[in-house]
Amino acid sequence: MTQRFVAMCLPAIEAALRAQADAQQAVPMKAYMLGQFEFLGIRAGPRREALKEALQGLPKFTGVADELLALAHALWQLPEREFRYTAIDLLAKHHKRLAVDDLPRILALVQADPWWDTVDGLAGVVGDVLLRTKASQPDVQRHMDACLVHPHLWVRRVAMLHQLGWRDQTDQARLFRYALTLAPETDFFIRKAIGWALRDHARTQPQAVKTFLIEHTAQLSGLTRREAGKHLS
Repeated sequence: MTQRFVAMCLPAIEAALRAQADAQQAVPMKAYMLGQFEFLGIRAGPRREALKEALQGLPKFTGVADELLALAHALWQLPEREFRYTAIDLLAKHHKRLAVDDLPRILALVQADPWWDTVDGLAGVVGDVLLRTKASQPDVQRHMDACLVHPHLWVRRVAMLHQLGWRDQTDQARLFRYALTLAPETDFFIRKAIGWALRDHARTQPQAVKTFLIEHTAQLSGLTRREAGKHLS
């Protein structure tokens, strides 16, 4: 059933997006990503509208996560970056159909031709799944504890960013512990992620973040401190 579902949806989505391709627009989009990836040249709004139109008249998701994930993985195999953004849009829109057991398949996407553009979108999907599950499984974030020490850089970034937007449901102790665990890393994207996560938490707990930055100034990079303190007086 899953293969049939993908076989019906994938060609329709691919055709709809390719019909919107703009070769001239693809040039600066590729340059923005340092020439690493191919692009169709479609901005987010038209891309999402094309997806919506492509899905009209096609089978609806049955509620089985396997269909959704299989389609996302199939889209990931197409060369242009917009197909991956479309996969992320689908996962984000239907995140309530995903469960903690699906995290390994989402993290597999994180590690496939990764860069911040796809990784951060998938981090949001992971966060949605965990936040929803947290109500019935308070220890569900232990899955991110394992990701924090994962050998793959981008999986560690997902662990650092997964609580973005959680507001007063943020596990502050875990957030600060993650920040200190990753603080010795010199990679730009890790240091930036630490600062971003702290800045997001400062929207609801500014004094706690300010105190953390003061107490751990020597451990945190300048980049992390600048990112974290952008909206702190």
